[in-house]
Amino acid sequence: MLDPLGANIWLADGGIVDFYGFAYPTRMAIIRLDIGDLWIWSPVALTEELAGAVNALGPVKHLVSPNKIHHLFLSEWQAAYPEAQLWGPESTVTKREDLTFAGSLTDDAPPAWQGQIDQYLFTNSKFLEEVAFFHRASSTVIFADLSENFSAAFLEKHWSWWQRPIARLWSIVEGKGYAPLELRATFRNRQTARAKLHDLIAADPRRVVMAHGEIAREDGADYLRQAFAWLL
Repeated sequence: MLDPLGANIWLADGGIVDFYGFAYPTRMAIIRLDIGDLWIWSPVALTEELAGAVNALGPVKHLVSPNKIHHLFLSEWQAAYPEAQLWGPESTVTKREDLTFAGSLTDDAPPAWQGQIDQYLFTNSKFLEEVAFFHRASSTVIFADLSENFSAAFLEKHWSWWQRPIARLWSIVEGKGYAPLELRATFRNRQTARAKLHDLIAADPRRVVMAHGEIAREDGADYLRQAFAWLL
């Protein structure tokens, strides 16, 4: 159920969701902060089995939406963990007016995880803004949609014959790991994003996690140079 990735970080894969007719896998990350609280990124559908595994790690205190697309399961997690605070960029907060957020995420991490999880807000595309994270203890970069890294096996199983060439054309496949074409095509003021990517590369991350696709479990800095060749 939970995949231990490094020091106090676990991953959990959820089900497959339909995104405008394309099958997308879902994935969440769980980080245990220094005081023992759990920080949960991009929660997937909550099952009894998943809840039991999470509860065994510690108290859930923070539920994080990295962008306005990754919000589908916030309501059920908030209902299950009413003491947890909700966080997201301004676009998520605006989209989910039915939910109460502790605040909008920026480049500066809230005090609860400052010094443990760094964050980088990319507002360069009107199509989608996203907060990327770097967990220092495990040397892990976490993206939602800024990098998509579909394997050939997944595409063969879940995407139709006419959809698979689109994935290759968009370079959202292993060996590339780019952001989707619509995000790249609307990306402006690239120098501000480039500076943040250089900071992430300079941190020499070991791993790169993304919501959709194959994780880079080694040589994270090299993966970033590959996945953001279109930007750097």
